[in-house]
Amino acid sequence: MSVILDLAIFPTDQGVSVSRFVAPVIALIRDSGFDFQLSPMGTQVETASLPEALALIEQAQSVLDGLGCERVYAIAKFDIRQGPLGRLRGKVDSVRQRIGEVERAG
Repeated sequence: MSVILDLAIFPTDQGVSVSRFVAPVIALIRDSGFDFQLSPMGTQVETASLPEALALIEQAQSVLDGLGCERVYAIAKFDIRQGPLGRLRGKVDSVRQRIGEVERAG
């Protein structure tokens, strides 16, 4: 099974700039061992099961709670598919094969 989680999670009670709170969440995801991709509006993570993805969300909220965040906003989207892992990169590679590079350097 492959579960792609698209997650945006951040505090709403800590001012306008929240990167100091988002960074520890990204560190948690990086250190989890799951394949992930950071973007300006969220992070995509591929896990082998839905319980793993849900546990990661719970851990992310716990990190923010530990940093004193009293109100957290989270959006989670899931693409759950039977089959092997590797779709996080494979989906982007499939588009690259059709049109070439998809990221603008800069």
